[in-house]
Amino acid sequence: MIELKIMDIPEKKVIKLDKKAALARAEHYCAYQERSQQELRDKLYEWGLRSDEVEELISELIQTNFLNEERFTQAYVSGKFSIKHWGKVKIRQGLKLKRVPDKMISNALKAIDYDEYLKTILNLALKKLPAIKETDPYKRKYKLVSYLLGKGFENDLILEVLKANDLP
Repeated sequence: MIELKIMDIPEKKVIKLDKKAALARAEHYCAYQERSQQELRDKLYEWGLRSDEVEELISELIQTNFLNEERFTQAYVSGKFSIKHWGKVKIRQGLKLKRVPDKMISNALKAIDYDEYLKTILNLALKKLPAIKETDPYKRKYKLVSYLLGKGFENDLILEVLKANDLP
């Protein structure tokens, strides 16, 4: 049995920065990769800033266009769909965790081409099928549908694609 002592668990470092240094770091943090307001807010609190300073820095970064929630949302949707092959359900869930407004999420999801979306479902299904060792066709289909649901695709679209392509 492994014995853990309280001191073995690393604590999160809280760095205390002044406002000017925090602004410079936040600009670099936002320039490196698109960020949501919530991601930046969490990071600023981690750097030891007070609530009023955090909100002031966020509004300054929005004005200078270092922080743009709409741009972040579009980049997130594009990346998760084209690189990770996530479906709209999983993408929406990820954006909600980052506290992006629903209307902005819906607008960004509209950018996904419907035919490309169906093609992605088909490609993932074709790639997954050989890995499913199940011989019973019902269990095989169940495992395939479960996998695609886990990737965030809608049940009705999954079944439509499978039926149209004579897949289990």
